[in-house]
This record gives sequence, C-alpha cells and structure tokens, in this order.
Amino acid sequence: MPFIHTITSDNGKEFADHKEITEELAIDFFFAKPYHSWERGANENLNGLVRQYFPKKSNFDLIEKEQVQQAEKILNNRPRKRYNYLTPNEVFVNAINNNGIVAFMT
Repeated sequence: MPFIHTITSDNGKEFADHKEITEELAIDFFFAKPYHSWERGANENLNGLVRQYFPKKSNFDLIEKEQVQQAEKILNNRPRKRYNYLTPNEVFVNAINNNGIVAFMT
C-alpha cells in the first residue's frame, strides 16, 4: 500500500512535470481550480503554520538554513487534529513501521 495516494496542486509552473511524478509514484495527480484554495486544504493549513515563522513576503535569501530547520522541527513535532493529535513525525514512523498503513485512521 503506498504512503501517498494522490497529489492535488495548484496550477503553478513548478508542476509542469506532473506526468513524471504520477508515473514515478504510481498515484493520481489533480489540479485545484484557480482561486479555489479550499481544494488544497491540508496545503493551505500548512502554509498558515509556516507563516507563523516566515510571514508572507519574507525574503528567503535572508533566512538562514538553521532557521528553516528549526521551524521544520517544531512543525513536524506539533500534534495535529487531522492525525488524531499525533504529530506528523509520529504518523510517519507509524506508517513506516506498518508498511504504509497509517495508524491514526483506525
């Protein structure tokens, strides 16, 4: 059972190679309609969490790698309601230990 089942992205040019991603991961790839951010709810939620550390219009040329790593560490160890209050790190470890079966969905 794959860990990732689908990807839903916006229509940015960074996803021009979506067919290669689809083939490599053997998953379905969907595009959200323009200005329909609710079609990418998990992504928009994570963007909001990241903006607590790096507000909109932050100049990433001025942000140190260590600052990004610190925010990543905090966010990956923050419990999420969508994961039954497990952290993303816990969900990942559970999925790896259970061959891709995510334990919080039981």
